[in-house]
Amino acid sequence: MVSEDAKPSVLFVCVHNAGRSQMAAAYLTHLAGDRVEVRSAGSQPAQQVNPVAVQAMREVGIDISTETPKVLTAGAVQASDVVITMGCGDACPFFPGTRYLDWKLDDPAGQGIDAVRPIRDQIETRIRDLLDELGIPSAP
Repeated sequence: MVSEDAKPSVLFVCVHNAGRSQMAAAYLTHLAGDRVEVRSAGSQPAQQVNPVAVQAMREVGIDISTETPKVLTAGAVQASDVVITMGCGDACPFFPGTRYLDWKLDDPAGQGIDAVRPIRDQIETRIRDLLDELGIPSAP
């Protein structure tokens, strides 16, 4: 796991890196600041972040409009203490010593804002729980 003086590194992975993983990475960055190294990636990255995810996050004061989907690499997984998958299936490489969590969340792709808001809120709850597990106080 993470040594006392090192900051933990978390990687969020979903298929397109355009919705769930982008929202999760933004929430973790927003709530933890520079106390956690945050990455996100996708097994088949989209061309752009889902505009409805951007809208949902903007509603809570977090701007992800300038983010771009990134391809998942073995190096990103190896460099992470915790890898959180969100529907990437077997596309996520496995490395011993890395902690893996699979968050079952609806995919916001093709959904309207009313369907994406509850996904966003579930992600916030899970991020706050993750920060508790990591022993890192979250911003209010």
